[in-house]
Amino acid sequence: MGAMAAAARLATAGRAVTVLERGATHGGALGLLTRDGFGFDTGPGLLFLPAVWRDLFLKTAPRGRGRPPGELADRLELRRVVDPAVEHRFPDGRSLRLPGLSPGGVRRALDATLGAGAGARWGALLGRARETWEATRRPLLEEPLTSVEQRADLVEGRYPARRRGLLRRRAPSLAELALAELGDPALASVLTGTAQDYGLDPASAPADAAVLAYVEQTFGTWYPVGGMRALADALWERCRERGVAFRFGAEVVEVLGSGGRVAGVRLADGETVPADAVVWGAPRAGERAGGNGRFTLFLALDGARPPGAAHRTLLHPSGAGAPVTRVLRPDDATLRPGPNRETAVVSTPVPPHGDGGLDWSDRSLVERWRERLLDATEAAELGLRERVLWSECRTPLDVERETGAPGGVVAPPALAGAGGAFLAAANTGRLTGLYRVGAAAHPGGGLAHVGMSGALAAGLIVEGPDWRGSY
Repeated sequence: MGAMAAAARLATAGRAVTVLERGATHGGALGLLTRDGFGFDTGPGLLFLPAVWRDLFLKTAPRGRGRPPGELADRLELRRVVDPAVEHRFPDGRSLRLPGLSPGGVRRALDATLGAGAGARWGALLGRARETWEATRRPLLEEPLTSVEQRADLVEGRYPARRRGLLRRRAPSLAELALAELGDPALASVLTGTAQDYGLDPASAPADAAVLAYVEQTFGTWYPVGGMRALADALWERCRERGVAFRFGAEVVEVLGSGGRVAGVRLADGETVPADAVVWGAPRAGERAGGNGRFTLFLALDGARPPGAAHRTLLHPSGAGAPVTRVLRPDDATLRPGPNRETAVVSTPVPPHGDGGLDWSDRSLVERWRERLLDATEAAELGLRERVLWSECRTPLDVERETGAPGGVVAPPALAGAGGAFLAAANTGRLTGLYRVGAAAHPGGGLAHVGMSGALAAGLIVEGPDWRGSY
């Protein structure tokens, strides 16, 4: 998606662009599993900061009479997830349903479920997270990262935590921040569970990760009808309208240079493709992003979707430090074979495949995780197990095979703090004319960030190395 975002902008600027893709189709992680009339997103299931993609479609729209409609809204239907935006289910049986785009409604829901004062504490924390967002939005999202000096400026955390005790002596982790500022473990888990849903470990993630909860509550959660794959299809069509050429099954194995400058690339079959600039949108060999893998269970369900079922539910575990389980139940008639059927996608962060992780080729391991996720839905009383017609699993090994991401790691967004451990690679490469996009490049993982990486690379190519945003 980062490569196509760059390609559409570059073609609009008059450049001749060819996309070389190792796989058989476009879209990277935005895949769609179909079987028996059911459809499931195999990558991210929700969209945050849709303005990134609206901006791309607006700025790459074909001009002139007789041209096809140009804006994103002309290509797909984006629905705002609001009632609720997310439901949290706790081990003691309590259920917290948080509305979307209503800070007052969120505070009232927190007070009603977690006790008087919970809403005020949450509001105060997100107020400080807003300061983090305002301080880091440009350097972490809207401006390219091109030098070590820029990276050094983002090493220190920006979250203005209330410092006392241990937190006076060093920057807190997100888990420490949550307990120190929110107090109630259940309320703290609302914050840490949100970060876990992005593939972060709250014990090591910096306090700046609180900005993720602020962004969700402030800018909303969105879902494209037809699943996230519909966004990939819309972007692919836009690229083709702008004259971008695509070659599938074309794996790039080497960037070629001459005199310190890019000269082209070499494909796995030995073919060389000359180029004045190369935008690299894949992980480099052996380069594993920070973050976890994800185990996903796709459920084809008998019976209609219950009225009032939440689109997204986070199931909080009873054990300290255990990850949340996410359940997505989109109300999307295009992804089910009839009104008396429903889809559910259940997933949780897991160790990656390979060294330092787990061997996800072990089928007994896969079956144990399948049962673990179904047990989690049963403990939360979602009533899914008895309705299952069939299920399929997707492991970090499957992600690695399909996307090339080493270990199947799902990269989180870039964050300030933690000594720079959560910053992604620069947008410029070792050779003049070499640029990086995608989840492994600044500003990191997540669809909004990947889309911005494409804008950043295109801006550097079109405007020059001193360009700093607003392309």
